[in-house]
Amino acid sequence: MGIPSEMRDIWVNKRNGFIIASPLEDQNALNARRKLCNQESIREGFKNATIAAVVSAVPTLVAVRKIPWAKANLNYTAQALIISAASIAAFFITADKTTLECARRNALLEDALRRQR
Repeated sequence: MGIPSEMRDIWVNKRNGFIIASPLEDQNALNARRKLCNQESIREGFKNATIAAVVSAVPTLVAVRKIPWAKANLNYTAQALIISAASIAAFFITADKTTLECARRNALLEDALRRQR
């Protein structure tokens, strides 16, 4: 007994379905990836900015306590500017590199999607 082969083939093909993705779905997927790229850039930039803040704060504060010239010439504002300049530079450099890397990946993905069509 059992299921005849023709019936079985119909059910198997019906389960796989005949679905064609619309171009709008591809575009939505690319937009979602771009949004993730922005979030990833901000996250990486913030991570490196905090590391740069600590790395620049320790020698700056030690120098102000130990080196006579730094003690005489670097007030609190100068110390804050040194630390924040390093943090800001680290943030923007890292965010820019991450954004460019993500754009490169998206361009490769767009090229692959164009070739599929």
